[in-house]
Amino acid sequence: MLRARTARLGFQLIPRRWNSLARLEELSAATTEGHAADVQEPLISHLRSRGLLQSITHEELSDIAEKHKLGLYCGADPTARSLHLGNLLPLMILLHFNLRGHDVIGLVGGATVQVGDPSGRTTERDALDAAARDDNVLKIQAQLQNFLEQGLEYAKTKQYPIKAGGAIQTKNNYSWWHGVKMLEFLGTYGRFIRVGQMISRDSVKNRLESANGIGFNEFSYQILQAFDFWHMWKHDNVSVQVGGNDQWGNITAGVDFITRLKGQFSKEEKKAHSNQRGAFGITVPLLTTANGTKFGKSAGNAVFIDSAITPPFEIYQYFIKTPDADVKKLLHIFTLLPLLQVKTIMEQHETDPALRLAQRILAAEVTDLIHGAGSGHSAELITSFLYPLPNEPYKQLASPEEAQATINALERAGIMIRFSKVNFINKKYSEILQILTGSSKSDARRLVTNGSVYVGVDRVKVDESDELLLTEEYLIQDRLLLLRVGKGKFHVVDLV
Repeated sequence: MLRARTARLGFQLIPRRWNSLARLEELSAATTEGHAADVQEPLISHLRSRGLLQSITHEELSDIAEKHKLGLYCGADPTARSLHLGNLLPLMILLHFNLRGHDVIGLVGGATVQVGDPSGRTTERDALDAAARDDNVLKIQAQLQNFLEQGLEYAKTKQYPIKAGGAIQTKNNYSWWHGVKMLEFLGTYGRFIRVGQMISRDSVKNRLESANGIGFNEFSYQILQAFDFWHMWKHDNVSVQVGGNDQWGNITAGVDFITRLKGQFSKEEKKAHSNQRGAFGITVPLLTTANGTKFGKSAGNAVFIDSAITPPFEIYQYFIKTPDADVKKLLHIFTLLPLLQVKTIMEQHETDPALRLAQRILAAEVTDLIHGAGSGHSAELITSFLYPLPNEPYKQLASPEEAQATINALERAGIMIRFSKVNFINKKYSEILQILTGSSKSDARRLVTNGSVYVGVDRVKVDESDELLLTEEYLIQDRLLLLRVGKGKFHVVDLV
């Protein structure tokens, strides 16, 4: 029954000489041997090879990281409900260090968000109300923890040779700032802060030269970030701060601050911190869009990691649209695939770029990294179903089980909606579009009469007279309706 029905609807239940999904899995299946060359390379050098490291305060950190266990952190102010892709670059640094046995901390700026970081901005941020700020703090702290823990699980699926002993934590800097008194702080630390250096930092200097200027709150932000570094250096054995390239001034302010404070240590303090490493900073390149602008929340084109804002399927779709010129770079940055394996993937990709092999692997890997193993495969099933590639006239299903897997993936992704069959069968397509799109009768009919509506896996154009009625002949497995409106708008409806 299924064979006859799927043959009628354009599915091919025959073995394929080149099964694209199987080929993707084969090329993206990392092995322990494949990681050998990567883990033998010093970590700092390896991060450079992956394009993850932009600047480093001290080159000797490379040797120290190979010989000693370090503590690292990166921070994120909760200015929005979710981290975005730009936030993941410093977190990838933390992940690589953690996989090699170092301790990492994700810091949410529950205190510093109340002040505002001027780095990379031409205007002051709008203040958040307390309720929104507190809600963001909880969300961002959970996302920091989840990303690092999920990254560890992702590494296991790639057979990465994880070195045991590296801890993962998250903290909120409000936990130490809420009890700090201004007079006490200035009396204890003020003499270690140099105003001339503060003014000379780009994040401040650029704002001072602008028409809007800068408020004292943002001017003092680098002091707060420097104190965060000092507090974690002193209490959490953190030696390395990681951030975006626009954070270089704030990071070096922290390194300078710690160096000055250490210089005033008593004999007892020196003894207590005798095993503590120095203070170091690492920055990552800023993620940019195709036109070179910063990729972040303020630019209005962010891709978020909260599935409620950017679902896994949309993450997948974002990366599958990566231009050929960028795909190798992003495979290095956003996956744990061995570098030699990326080289093989690119060689295969270049034999027929139209198949977008490298982009499909990239999209699946990043989706798995952010949302868990299997989410990338689900997004690939949906994509192959909705947007078939040149070598697949439409979604070719190798078995009834794969057909059901595709339906399950559509449902999990929230792409498929459910209606009663009696409301659709033997109805005009304009009437169906009114239900699905909420459009007026005239607008829905115009879509049909303009020849913009297609039905089923064969993409049958709906009769422009709008006299054609939907029948069960065009349903997949007697229940699934697929409508395409225009070039890329799909409606997938489960009729029960």
